[in-house]
Amino acid sequence: MLFLGVAACSQGAKKTVDDRVAQYGGGVQKRLAPAFTAAAIPYPPAKICLICLKQEGLLQLHAAGTNGQFRFIKSYPILAASGGPGPKLREGDRQVPEGLYRLESLNPNSAFHLALRLNYPNEFDREKAKLDGRKNPGSDIMIHGNAVSIGCLAMGDPAAEELFVLAARTGLRNVQVILCPVDLRRKPAPKPDSLTPPWVPQLYQQIRAELIPYEAEPAARPGGG
Repeated sequence: MLFLGVAACSQGAKKTVDDRVAQYGGGVQKRLAPAFTAAAIPYPPAKICLICLKQEGLLQLHAAGTNGQFRFIKSYPILAASGGPGPKLREGDRQVPEGLYRLESLNPNSAFHLALRLNYPNEFDREKAKLDGRKNPGSDIMIHGNAVSIGCLAMGDPAAEELFVLAARTGLRNVQVILCPVDLRRKPAPKPDSLTPPWVPQLYQQIRAELIPYEAEPAARPGGG
């Protein structure tokens, strides 16, 4: 798993996604409305993209209205991380994945407050694991609350509430997640070493190409809007 966190067991009465949206939605809208207004994007948006920058320790939120034009909304500091540059390769390596992902589900009863589950391993990950002869590439990669994690993105509870509510109101099919080793709009990709799989440069080219529609944050400041 990665520093996005594990969707773990719940405590007490089970809550639904709708329960959590009702519980946190008003506060989330109040906190996010100024940033959406400044970006001229309606709330809730038609689409969102979450860009994780591992080296910078940031998760950037971009959103689009019905015209499909994305604008930067704000960035969140990642409060806990594990591993380093490079994709996740196997269960237990404590790496945060790198690549292009979607959300599979929302966990309203996570032991880490709230959690958003990524579709790791995706088709690319499974294809490269087969090519490399790797049997267990890992699973259960989350973006969640709290400030502890192994292989997941721990964002703190207020940020998890905002991301959870946004994903629920926007619709999971309208959420993209891009996990990057560094901000490839501004920096070169990490140099490969003797342990780097030969397909990693291809992956970084795909990530860089996918970042083109998303403006870089003017001043990469955690919590900026």
